[in-house]
Amino acid sequence: FAVVTGANKGIGRVTSIALARNGWQVGLLGRDLIGLQSVADEIGDTALPVHCDVSDRKSVSMAFSTIKAKFNRLDLLFNNAGVVIPASPLEEVATEDWKRVFDTNVGGVFYCTQEAFLLMQDQKPQGGRIINNGSISAHVPRPNYAPYTASKHAITGLTRSTSLDGRKYNIACGQIDIGKI
Repeated sequence: FAVVTGANKGIGRVTSIALARNGWQVGLLGRDLIGLQSVADEIGDTALPVHCDVSDRKSVSMAFSTIKAKFNRLDLLFNNAGVVIPASPLEEVATEDWKRVFDTNVGGVFYCTQEAFLLMQDQKPQGGRIINNGSISAHVPRPNYAPYTASKHAITGLTRSTSLDGRKYNIACGQIDIGKI
């Protein structure tokens, strides 16, 4: 069973459909339940749309409780959900925008990873795979995108830490760094 965050559009949508076509049951997580349902309708019975705001710890816990109740396991988590704010000079970035980017792009990955660990370490067979959607911007930043760049740079550190901490549970974690889409 796989979970994809930000599954209602873009990379998350395409990934969810590809996983389903390759035999996976897929939990579709996102804030736009109508968009999630559209993806689920395209996939069919092997998709489970679950409303989830990854920036909200309680929302993530409830979403993963739903997944555990229905499937009682998790083999793959694709931490894909993310936000970006319009380009803005660093000195003009509003505190609220900075927090929104970090709460979603870093907090969301952290919360979902914690929940995945809890499921993956207790299931039989133990373990699973986590893929984090980083960004080439973490390594080659664009001007006026400091919040996004910093958040994606944090994902690289979180991915490396998750990879180390997951070893004892047979949980592997890697990262993809996609350019602008």
